[in-house]
Amino acid sequence: MSQVVVGRIVRPHGLRGEVVVEVRTDDPESRFRPGAEYSTKNGPMKAVTVRWHQGRPMIGFEGVTDRNKSETLRGILLSVDIADEELEPEDDEFHDALLIGLTVVDKEAGEVGTVSRIDHGAAYETLVVKRKGQTPALIPFVADMVEEVDAEAGVIKVDLPPGLLEL
Repeated sequence: MSQVVVGRIVRPHGLRGEVVVEVRTDDPESRFRPGAEYSTKNGPMKAVTVRWHQGRPMIGFEGVTDRNKSETLRGILLSVDIADEELEPEDDEFHDALLIGLTVVDKEAGEVGTVSRIDHGAAYETLVVKRKGQTPALIPFVADMVEEVDAEAGVIKVDLPPGLLEL
């Protein structure tokens, strides 16, 4: 079993303790439902209510009954246990857990660094690559730049445009 982040609490919603969650999964309907349990840095949390608004789940958690309590949850990552078989890539899709820790190698520059996290944007995902003695590199995870992901070898081969690593 592996822990996989499926969402991030964005902000409180209303006065009864509900929070708006940013979805970080390709199966939101099964991940966000009443009774679902999540691992967080603050310990386990259980969803009591889930309703959808503008494509995002609004969740009421057990023990969180007012806006003040929900305010303290901002930025909390919600993780679930999933079977390792579910992490296997399908049709050029990759779970964050498979990419984190892989070494990024550019065709021209050589080894860039190690993927420390994935930022999810509206248009595409961005690899945040930790580099020795430098600020992290932000590499769009798009077909034009990512040539190959070889999880077994622990490598992501990229072909970056000139100047991208200096941004």
